[in-house]
Amino acid sequence: MRCVVIFVVVTCAWILVPLTFAQQASQGPESESAICAFEDGRQLTAHYQPIPAGKSDGLPLGKVLMPGGAAITFFTETDLGFGDIHIPTGGYTMYVIPAKKEWTLIVSKNTSVDAKYDEKMDLGRATMAIGQLSSPAEKLALYFGHTGPKKCEINIDFGKTRGWVEFREK
Repeated sequence: MRCVVIFVVVTCAWILVPLTFAQQASQGPESESAICAFEDGRQLTAHYQPIPAGKSDGLPLGKVLMPGGAAITFFTETDLGFGDIHIPTGGYTMYVIPAKKEWTLIVSKNTSVDAKYDEKMDLGRATMAIGQLSSPAEKLALYFGHTGPKKCEINIDFGKTRGWVEFREK
């Protein structure tokens, strides 16, 4: 009898816990996702709030971006190279710091989406190249491009600017 009760409790927890996290993740006003799949089927996934660009030409320079007041969440099913750092398989948050000549993408060990940015939690930073879009993006848009074997490039568009940097599968 005790085994049956334990089985029922474990089964219910196995079903309810993912549903609770899925419900919490979808409670944002309008969150969007970007996914990149490597040849081996492992994926990178980012979730973010697509804030409107309005008539702005770009993001506030020199300030950490938290779209909609929340960090960008980032999940990887494989170890990655990012700039000069190693990102182990797992969940993280990401932040962008826009500047005139380049942007900085930060991967943070912090997993609290609503927490303020804390530099002490940085796993690593990489410089993002930037360029001008032919037509302005109406809202913040984030997507991945599979650019080669074991390579995914993250692209972030806002207003007239696109920033990009590459992740490499280890």
